[in-house]
Parts: sequence; C-alpha cells; structure tokens
Amino acid sequence: MDKMVYDQIGETVYKEKLENGLTVSLLPKSEMAKTYSIFSTNFGSIDQTFVPINGTKRITVPEGVAHFLEHKMFEKEDRDVFADFGKQGASPNAYTSFTKTAYLFSATGQIEKNIETLLDFVQNPYFSDESVEKEKGIIAQEIEMYNDQPDWQSFMGTLRALFHHHPVKIDIAGTVDSISTITKDDLYTCYNTFYHPENMTLFIAGNFDEQRLINLIRRNQASKNFAQLKTIKRDYPDEPAAAAKQENKMTMPVSVPKCTVGIKESSFELSGDEFLKKDLLQDMIVDFYFSKGGSFYQQLYEQQLIDASFCFETTLEKNFGYTFIGGNTRDPDQFVQTVRELLISTRHTVFSPEQIDRMKKKKIGQLLKAMNSLEFIANSYIHYETAGANLFDIIPFIQTLTGEDFNHYVQNWIDDERIAVCKIMKE
Repeated sequence: MDKMVYDQIGETVYKEKLENGLTVSLLPKSEMAKTYSIFSTNFGSIDQTFVPINGTKRITVPEGVAHFLEHKMFEKEDRDVFADFGKQGASPNAYTSFTKTAYLFSATGQIEKNIETLLDFVQNPYFSDESVEKEKGIIAQEIEMYNDQPDWQSFMGTLRALFHHHPVKIDIAGTVDSISTITKDDLYTCYNTFYHPENMTLFIAGNFDEQRLINLIRRNQASKNFAQLKTIKRDYPDEPAAAAKQENKMTMPVSVPKCTVGIKESSFELSGDEFLKKDLLQDMIVDFYFSKGGSFYQQLYEQQLIDASFCFETTLEKNFGYTFIGGNTRDPDQFVQTVRELLISTRHTVFSPEQIDRMKKKKIGQLLKAMNSLEFIANSYIHYETAGANLFDIIPFIQTLTGEDFNHYVQNWIDDERIAVCKIMKE
C-alpha cells in the first residue's frame, strides 16, 4: 500500500491498486466509533452509449438503466441483501447519480464481515426476467412521484433548458416508457462492462486496522475471476457552449410560483488540476454573491423577490457543469431580470485582496468542518477521484489560488448565451 500523510489536516490515507484493477483507499480514524464504506463504479445515468466489454460495436441502452441496475443489485435469487447487513448491525444504502453508482454501509461492529458482504453482493449479480418485470412497476411509481414534485421538476426543467444533447438533461431514473423496454440482457451488458474492478473504487473510513483490512480485501478479490478490461469507450454527443433555450415554462399545483436561473458552466472534458481550479473558483464565487451574507442575496431579499426557499447550487463533473439560483418568488419575471442584471455586472468585478482572502478562508473552514463527517469524506473522495483529483489536496490547492485567478474567472464567468430559466407557474 502507498501511504499518503496529509499533515495539514492530520489524516493518513493508504491506497493500493489491486491486480484486478480495483482501487482501494483506506482512511483509518481510531477516534471514530463507526466505519463508513463506499463501493463505487464510474457508471451513471449519462453513460447510455458505449462499446460493451469484449464488443466492437457501439450500443445505446434505454434511459434509466444505471438506476434500474442499482435497484436490482440488492436482490439475489434466495434473499435480499439488506437483510444480510441488518443481521450484521450495518445500515446499507445505494444511490445513482449522473456520473456514478455507489453502494455503501455504515456500522460500528463486524466491519470485516460487512466489507465482505459489500464486495460479494456487488460482484455477484443475479437478474431474472421475472424480477426485472416486477421492478418496472416499482420504479415507474418512483418516477411518477418525482413528476409531481415541483422542486425536482424545476431542477430537471432547468437542465433541459441548458443542455441541447448531453444526457444530463435526462432524468436519472429514465421515463416510464424507457424503463418498460429494459431487459435482463441490458442489465448484464451494463454490469459486465461498468462493474469491472478496473472501473471501480472502494473507499473505507473509520475505526479499523488498515493492514488487516487490506489483507482481507486482497484475499476476497484474488478469489474471483474477471475478464480483462481496457479503456471503456463511452460516447457523448457534442454539446454547444450556449444554452438550448432561454426559458422553460410549465404549470403545476403550487401556491407560489417557482423560478430557477441556470448557468451552463461547462460542456467539455476537464480533469486533474484544471478540474479542481474551476470547481473551487466556481463554488467560492457563487457562494460569495448568493450566500446569506452575499451582496446579491441582500438585493434580492430587500426587493422581496425571494423567501426562505431561496437556494443555490453549483456542480462540476468531468464533462458538464451548471449553477442554479432560485426558489419561490411572487414575481418570476422581475426575479429573472434582477438575477440576470446582477450576474452580468460581475464582468466588471475586481476583487480586493481582503475579499479573496475571506473567500479562501471560508471555503477552507467549510471543508474542515465537513471533514468531521465520514460520509462527506467518502463521497467527496470518490467524486474527486473520478475527475482525476484528490480531496485531500484541496486545501493546499486553495491556498495557491491568486487574485489574478479569481478576477480572471469572474470577469469571464457570465455569458448571456449560457443563461437559461425555468419557471413553474400556478395552474
């Protein structure tokens, strides 16, 4: 194992790439009562078009396959894996995002047994025609539930306004129609291609002995056979820099209109330091303006254009990124006009050294506070690992950012063509 010591934050990470390609990272924290483990594959809802393992031709699978596959992984021929974890005192879960699928558990005891359960159930799929058909009804109900939620419709409506072709505009769960076409063969094709150890990461943080645990993981993986996997050939459509349309408008049974202004932050591939720099500057600058202490928040609040529902989020992934600003508002048109004007005004910004220092200190403080959470550390580590970056390099990286970095970014941040709006009006 490689040992990486991060003196600045008092953490030590042990990392090893096993012979089968699986990347294992261990963060022992003896002061913690519990252990949190996440087993993640670099396969999310946007990975619809690809060349299957041992294949030569590109295929496109139905929308929602990654999420459907996550659901089916817990069900085996003779049992439900949730029950196995329950007997061992662990709390399991899983999630599918646009870019990854992750299986996880937290526990205070029987850690080694739970690690083996996690590895074994994810690496031993069982799908039958009957169980796949049964699952379609369950997921269809989930999709219909989200279709009735204004916040989710605002989120997806903004993505559909921002992106022309990129599959990030497609709901992670797919549609009722798309999941109805999913077959057992689709699930096995995706599983065999993307659930290969070479495309997966295991991260464990908590109270354990790292040498004992890595020996267990090595033995577990050595007992299994996997076909050879080279680079997975994924195919994403070309995506213009400009937003797909200026406005997406819909009606729902809401008491107050809901409005989101979206910024298309990225539509091209980023990785390593380039990814990290954009990710951090994007986050710090949006927070500077729209957090409760920010000048843009104050103006929106004073003009009574927002209420307690106001929120913002900014996301950067390897080949797409977006920022959303919005919430309930009694005057959507005025809200949009004001936010646009505020955003465009940033082109003339020159941050003072004091403002830059404050942004950097706030971000570092937020990270240090969040690192008290094993869940945050594990999920963030996986996120940055996928983009070729390292969570534990972030704080020293922030300290290297200069005033020129901040000012160049903010002065080139906003382009009218990359702004889109989603409005949800009362029926």
